[in-house]
Amino acid sequence: MYTIIGGDGKEYGPVTADQIRAWIAGGRANLDTKVKALGTDEWKRIADFPELAGSGAAGAAPPLNAPAGHAPPLNVISCYERSWALLKANFWPLVGVSFLMMVVLSLFGYTHFLGVFFVSPLLGGVLSGGWCYYFLLKIRGQPATVGDAFAGFTRAFINLVATGLLVTLFVTLGLFCLVLPGIYLAVAYGFAYMLATDKRLGIWESMETSRRVITRQWWRVLGLLLLGIPFFLLGIAALGVGIFVAVPLIVGAVAYAYEDLCNPRK
Repeated sequence: MYTIIGGDGKEYGPVTADQIRAWIAGGRANLDTKVKALGTDEWKRIADFPELAGSGAAGAAPPLNAPAGHAPPLNVISCYERSWALLKANFWPLVGVSFLMMVVLSLFGYTHFLGVFFVSPLLGGVLSGGWCYYFLLKIRGQPATVGDAFAGFTRAFINLVATGLLVTLFVTLGLFCLVLPGIYLAVAYGFAYMLATDKRLGIWESMETSRRVITRQWWRVLGLLLLGIPFFLLGIAALGVGIFVAVPLIVGAVAYAYEDLCNPRK
């Protein structure tokens, strides 16, 4: 039996090894999650317990130097299934943070479609990067607070502002150039803000890394984004209240896609 520290910083247990392995499979814990065996006082990483880690456990995100270009084909349905499991396990934190971010973004007159910040490119990337970073922490089973949703201001503010401006410029120019180049770039730059916040990559490095990684599976990523539209419409149909569930579901799916493509597991 074991006691584990969850992504919310609270202790859970005692639980069995099977339960911990199920949490790992569901994205609620990873190799860096703290755990201690029943009857001991020493906290260790899950990776230090072979009976818990096994060979397929999800660890903390490796450096981007990991072979992101060799990621297996993106499973779009799996991204949404895992996002739904994550949302059910962290319902109020994810819904609450998403509601807060939507309110803040609306105050800045923010309009977003497929990566294009039509009204407020100045802070759109900063807020988007922090929002996704909060979800990444939850996915990795790491402690996450409301402040982490604004991590873009502390981890990569200048880079995110510049990235937001450049992405908006390039996508807008692409839309004027026969439309298709703009659609391609809007999808291809989908991970730029997460890379800048999570990996603290430079401006151009974040944009180019996102473009290279997504281009290899561009149609699958496009499908992931388009699948979010019916969820959003269903949320609106549910008296509008459903969008507070649909939005974190979609953001979570994109965050899982980022993990699968930028941090592929062996």
